[in-house]
Amino acid sequence: MTDPAAAPDSAQQNIDTSVPHSARIWNYWLGGKDNYPVDEQAGDAYTAVFPGIVTIARSSRAFLRRNITYLAAEQGIRQFLDIGTGLPTADNTHQVAQRIAPDSRIVYVDNDPLVLAHARALLYSTPEGATAYVDADILDPDRILAAAGETLDFKRPTALILSNILGHIADYDQARSIVTRLMAALPSDSYLSINDGSRGIDPVFEQAQDAYNESGAVPYNLRTIDQITAYFDGLELVEPGVVSVPLWRPEPTSPAPEPIGEHGGLARKP
Repeated sequence: MTDPAAAPDSAQQNIDTSVPHSARIWNYWLGGKDNYPVDEQAGDAYTAVFPGIVTIARSSRAFLRRNITYLAAEQGIRQFLDIGTGLPTADNTHQVAQRIAPDSRIVYVDNDPLVLAHARALLYSTPEGATAYVDADILDPDRILAAAGETLDFKRPTALILSNILGHIADYDQARSIVTRLMAALPSDSYLSINDGSRGIDPVFEQAQDAYNESGAVPYNLRTIDQITAYFDGLELVEPGVVSVPLWRPEPTSPAPEPIGEHGGLARKP
């Protein structure tokens, strides 16, 4: 698809602008414009307690960019399944992958009506490649796989991307089960990329997140570093393993990275 039809107007009608939403707040912290006053207010209230959240949001996006660059440029991966994609900003998965390999195929998955309303921006692809958007919940991995299989060939290595989405699953064992189910459908030499907010690094961040979760907004559960690492059980971690995201293969020209309360890693399926 190079220029698909715009998303249905009904998606816009399902957007509740009276309650802050994590995807829109994240977009606000990233400098995007797809948010509402209620999201800006919630975002500003959070940064007043913990200004470092903006660094976490932008470091998370930079980690994703480096992951995709490694996969496309060094490992020859040409298929990407990005679940919980959020709102389009700069350096979306398809933009990074298709700059390196124009024939890359990308499927985005989200269940946010605002993301659906902006699917046109997400779906834009190079002529050689393809992109698609699946309106589905991460709690339904079988539906995701069935729909994504219309664009991706699951007999070929595929990168599964779960960026700041597993924290929205309250039950940790359920989150692990979903990761296992999704990876089971992918062949050998596929990859798993995960990054999520973490506990054990920054108590101020943890207090701010706990307060946010109690505010009535969609909660996001921070995990311990050991819990994030366990998502990769049975896979071969790419060096340097599961680390605070600024420390994962930083750009040589970047300032010396410092750890933050966001951990992630990349691993290959044997």
